[in-house]
Amino acid sequence: MPDTWGQKLAEPLFERLTVIGCGLIGSSLLRVARRNNLARTLVAADISPAICERATELTLADQTTCDLAGAVAGSDLVILCVPVGANESVAESIGPALRIGAIVSDVGSVKGAVMAALSPHMPAGAHLIPAHPVAGTEHSGPDAGFATLFLNRWCILTPPPGADETAIKKLSDFWTAAGSNVEVMTSEHHDLVLAITSHVPHLIAYNIVGTAADLELVTQSEVIKFSAGGFRDFTRIAASDPTMWRDVFLNNKEAVLEILGRFTEDLSALQRMIRWGDGDGLFNLFTRTRNIRRSIIESGQETAAPDFGRHQSDPQ
Repeated sequence: MPDTWGQKLAEPLFERLTVIGCGLIGSSLLRVARRNNLARTLVAADISPAICERATELTLADQTTCDLAGAVAGSDLVILCVPVGANESVAESIGPALRIGAIVSDVGSVKGAVMAALSPHMPAGAHLIPAHPVAGTEHSGPDAGFATLFLNRWCILTPPPGADETAIKKLSDFWTAAGSNVEVMTSEHHDLVLAITSHVPHLIAYNIVGTAADLELVTQSEVIKFSAGGFRDFTRIAASDPTMWRDVFLNNKEAVLEILGRFTEDLSALQRMIRWGDGDGLFNLFTRTRNIRRSIIESGQETAAPDFGRHQSDPQ
C-alpha cells in the first residue's frame, strides 16, 4: 500500500474497535481502520436506526448496532464520535459494559468538558484518553466519510494526569497508523488553542452569513449570485453541522469568550485604521496575516491549489 494512505499494519493494534456515531468522523475512522488493518473486528454503533441501516449498506464495519452497551462489550478500543453534548449520556450507557483495560476516547473539538462528562462513568480499569483529530469537512453523515480524512492532519491527545502511559502510546500509534501527526497537551491548553484556530472562525462565519441574510438593502438572491471568494468560503464553514457547533460553543464558552474579546479589540483597531486612512497600518497587518497563510501551506496543512485543494478523491 502506498504511504499516501497511511500505514497498513501487518498485525492489528486492537482486537475489537467500537466506533459510536457514524457521521463524517466516525465513518472515516471505520474506513481507515479497515483499510490499514488497525483492528481485527470493527463495530459501528449509532442511536439512529436509519444511520445504522446506511452504515450496514456501506459495509463500514463487521457489526452494526443501535445497542450502545452491546457494541462496547469486549472492545479494547472505544471511540465516541458524537456531538460534545451527547458524550455524558453515551458514557452513562456504555460505562457498565466496558471491559477492564479498555481504552475510551473521543473526537470532539472540546476537551475539558468532555473529560468532565466522561470521567464519572468510567469503571475502574478503563483508560480514558480524550483525543481530537483536527480534520473535517462541512459535510456530515456516514456517506461523507473517506479513509484519507486524517492523512497528514494533527490529532491532539489530552490524557488526564496519571493516565496509563502504555494506553497513551497505543492510542498514539493508532492515530499515527491512520495517517495523523500526534501531539499531546493538557485539555485546558487544547481548548484555548482550538478557540482561536477553529471555534471563533466558525462563529465569525456563522455571523457574517447571518448578517448578509438580514441585510435589507441587499437581496438574498444578490448575495448568492454575486458571491465572491471570501463570502463563498465563509458559507462553506457556516454549512458545518449545527448540532456539533452548538455543543462546541456551549462547552468551550470560557476560551471562546476570551478569544472573542481579543478579536473585538483587534476589530476596533482595524476600524480606526480604515476611518483615519491609515494605509501603512492596513498594509502591515495584511502582510503579516498573508505570511501566516503561507506558513500554513508550507507546513502541509493546506495547499495553494484553486478552491484550497479541497476536492477529495477516495476510491472505495
